[in-house]
Amino acid sequence: MNPVIVSSLTKRFGDFTAVDDISFEVRRGEIFGFLGPNGAGKTTTIRMILGLLAPTAGSVRVLGMDARRETAKIRPRTGYMSQRFSLYNDLTVIQNLRFYGAAYGLGNAQLQERIRAALQLADLEGREHLKTGELSGGWRQRLALGAAILHEPEIIFLDEPTAGVDPLSRRTFWDLLYRLVEEGVTVFVTTHYMDEAEHCHRLAFIRRGQIIALGAPSEIKRHKMRGEVLEIAPENAARAVEVLRTARLEGALPLESVELYGALVHVILPEARKHRKDILRTLQNAHIRVHNMDVIEPSLEDVFIAAMQ
Repeated sequence: MNPVIVSSLTKRFGDFTAVDDISFEVRRGEIFGFLGPNGAGKTTTIRMILGLLAPTAGSVRVLGMDARRETAKIRPRTGYMSQRFSLYNDLTVIQNLRFYGAAYGLGNAQLQERIRAALQLADLEGREHLKTGELSGGWRQRLALGAAILHEPEIIFLDEPTAGVDPLSRRTFWDLLYRLVEEGVTVFVTTHYMDEAEHCHRLAFIRRGQIIALGAPSEIKRHKMRGEVLEIAPENAARAVEVLRTARLEGALPLESVELYGALVHVILPEARKHRKDILRTLQNAHIRVHNMDVIEPSLEDVFIAAMQ
């Protein structure tokens, strides 16, 4: 049996439906990514899975147990790292770990062993006596993960764990997640970063409380992209976006999506190759020079933006 089974899960707050009849399963030993814009229902779903919030309808089973009725049995076997690091900045690294280890009910000998393992996993050896508030965001992130796995959970839930952290620290954090998966831990993670989503074994896209895509990243890119991606390298990318978002091309009215990617512009529309000349002419008429233009394979970010729209 899969460790997480969500069936027809719904949560309403008055007239507002935060989660709308969603169903999915998380497989043992995988990294399952849960993606969606702010307010899509990600955190609400996690809270229901963990038994912290009662659903309006539907059910959740975690490790074969009912998440609502057997929360006390589930909690010792799961870990949770929230959007905001639940650490005490005025305590040192070792003091934070001791505090959380005691909260998990670990005995002294077991606690010392698990603290050593957490310090080693998070590469925090030698930093035990630094105050947590003095650590950079990346180091606090590793410490929070170490605290969340002190009791050796079978599943760990991470709610946007790398928000606001630099790219190198995010990469290091994901290396830690893969090490946990190699040890048999199942990881459920929400993220806004598409490069992180690419590293998940499977993904679910949620929009306005409903799941609109589910599968491996390659499957979602193959089946959920409704058009082709035309990548443009213009002289003024921001101005090109403004022009193309109001453009009217014959047979493609309006454009499916026009997005800025640094110095590049991505345009998504059916049969993009057919409209290259029209798009080039539109930009030239607006006195925007184009250095290069070509149809490319869609990235997961392209698919995500198209799906959200």
